[in-house]
Amino acid sequence: MDKIKVTGTVVELDGDEMTRIIWHFIKDKLILPYLDLPIEYYDLSIQNRDATDDQVTIDAAHAIQKHGVGVKCATITPDEARVEEFGLKKMWKSPNGTIRNILGGVIFRAPIICKNVPRLVPGWTKPIVIGRHAYGDQYRATDFRFKGPGKLTMKFEGADGTVEEFEVFDAPADGVAMGMYNLDDKIYDFARASLNYGLDRGWPVYLSTKNTILKAYDGRFKDIFQEVYDTEFKEAFEAKGIHYEHRLIDDMVASALKWSGGYVWACKNYDGDVQSDIVAQGFGSLGLMTSVLMTP
Repeated sequence: MDKIKVTGTVVELDGDEMTRIIWHFIKDKLILPYLDLPIEYYDLSIQNRDATDDQVTIDAAHAIQKHGVGVKCATITPDEARVEEFGLKKMWKSPNGTIRNILGGVIFRAPIICKNVPRLVPGWTKPIVIGRHAYGDQYRATDFRFKGPGKLTMKFEGADGTVEEFEVFDAPADGVAMGMYNLDDKIYDFARASLNYGLDRGWPVYLSTKNTILKAYDGRFKDIFQEVYDTEFKEAFEAKGIHYEHRLIDDMVASALKWSGGYVWACKNYDGDVQSDIVAQGFGSLGLMTSVLMTP
């Protein structure tokens, strides 16, 4: 049988431990015998990331930017125990986080529902898709320890020379601090990708934040989503009989447990990291969930 010739190049990001073995089995048995597929290979095993000072992860992300598509196996993000186990130079950052920060976009995670896999949440009869913003927040934060007492401040120096300084905390003793950020254009991309996903599937879209506490930070997500919906999607959503709504994340979590599914849940980066695993386990297994990073 002649192989099907594929014109584009797929970037292959090999991983760690059993996923490495399973992926090679899938590729050798189900893909390569049938497809003439150009592959650009990167070894993202923890040993090779350590040997290259994690440059291989950055190179792989740029290759995906060039070719437009990549397939990644699961990888180890080392903690102290893994550093000792593998004799690593340092606790390297999450390769997923590095790749997401270079590519941006939104991670859509959808459960694979199987009749013979019991659900921990029986009322979830339709898929719940988590749209996780794949940029910024805790995953590009600067965190550090400080020796107190002292004053903690944040400063923004504009390219035009303007300076804004904010007093954060009068620290009476030693502690920890963190500064994180996001960008308007990345949030606009997040909104459009999430609303397009819901529109394509005919499902309502919910954005969850804690804007009552983070009035400027989370409030910006809320305002941009509402603006994009009102100006670009409202008419199309109403024509399909679906809607968009912002909810506080604690209210959204409670509602998700009561509802049957069939919606897109747009989450900020950290929230999406947590909620996608909760949803996956609720449908029966962490392994039965697709994960696709879509970039603008």
